[in-house]
Amino acid sequence: MDLTVTLQPHAHRTALFGPNDRKLRILREMFGVQVVARDGAVKLCGPTESVGKTASVIERMQQMLLQRDQLAVADVHEALSDLEFEIPDEEESRGNGSIITESIEVFSRGARIVPKTPGQGEYIHAVANNDLVFCLGPAGTGKTYLAVALAVSALKRGVIKRIVLVRPAVEAGEKLGYLPGDLQAKVNPYLRPLFDAMHDMMSFDQLKRFMMNDLIEVIPLAYMRGRTLNNAAIIMDEAQNTTASQMLMFLTRLGHHSKMIVTGDDTQVDLERPDLSGLVDAVRKLEGVKGIGVVRLTGVDIVRHRLVQTIVEVYGGNGTMETKRGKRSE
Repeated sequence: MDLTVTLQPHAHRTALFGPNDRKLRILREMFGVQVVARDGAVKLCGPTESVGKTASVIERMQQMLLQRDQLAVADVHEALSDLEFEIPDEEESRGNGSIITESIEVFSRGARIVPKTPGQGEYIHAVANNDLVFCLGPAGTGKTYLAVALAVSALKRGVIKRIVLVRPAVEAGEKLGYLPGDLQAKVNPYLRPLFDAMHDMMSFDQLKRFMMNDLIEVIPLAYMRGRTLNNAAIIMDEAQNTTASQMLMFLTRLGHHSKMIVTGDDTQVDLERPDLSGLVDAVRKLEGVKGIGVVRLTGVDIVRHRLVQTIVEVYGGNGTMETKRGKRSE
C-alpha cells in the first residue's frame, strides 16, 4: 500500500522529525515500512496495516507539535501509547535512534559507553520509556555514570536543552565543619563524583563552557526549591541521603519535556535517621505509577574493579536489593 501524509503548515520538518529525520527512521524500523519525506509530505509504502499505523502516529505527532516547540524521541513513544500501539521491547528498540542505543554517543571523541550487564540494559530501557526513573543499587553498578551519559547524549542530539545535576550536601559519616570559599568551592566536594563522570564524556574546556552558558548546571539540592525545569535532564545522585520532604520538593521540579533520574544506594544512608530516607519512601509510594520506572541493580551489575563486587557481598550490600527483573512500569 502507498499512502501520502500531508504535513500541516505548523509542522516544520526538523521540529517534527528531528535532525536527519531521526524519528522517521524509528517509525520505519518499528513498523517495517518505507518512509520518504519531501516537499511538505511524507510518503509511506508497505503492508496496509503497518502503513495505517505509521500514518496515525505521524498525525498524532503533528497534533503534539501544536503544544510544543519540538518533539523529543520520547514523544514518539508517547504517540504510540496515546494510540494504544504496542511499544517494542528492549531488544527491538536497540539501534533505532532512540535513547536506547548500542553505543551511547557523548562529546568525547572515541568514547564508547554501552550497558555491560542485563541490569544496566534494563536501566537504560526504563529511562527511555519513563519520564521519572529511580535506580537503586550498590557502589560500582553505574547508576550515576549511565544517567550522566544518557543526559549528555540527549544534550548533544538536541533532545533536551540543558542538564541539571543535583546532590544533597550530606557527609558520609564525617562532620567536615565550616568550608571556606564561595558557594562553588563549598559544594564542589559533594559534587565531585558528578564532575568525574562528566570529564569522561567531554573535555574540561567544553564542560567549563557549557557551565558558563547554563547548558550544564551542577547544584546542591537545597538550591532547587521554587524552580521548574523544562526541556531538561535532571539527575539527583546519592538520593538515599534526602529526607521525604526534600525528595518531594525535588520531584515536583519536573517540567514539560524533561526527564528526571534519581539514583542512590539504600544500604548506605548517611542521615542521622537512616529509616527516614526520602529515596526509600519515594520508591515505596511511587513504584507502579504509570510513567515512573524503578530499577534495582545488584552485585552482579558491578562493573568496577573485581574486588568491589566481593566487598559489597561481604558487607551485605546486596541483600536488600533482590532485583525485580521484568517488572517495569506500564
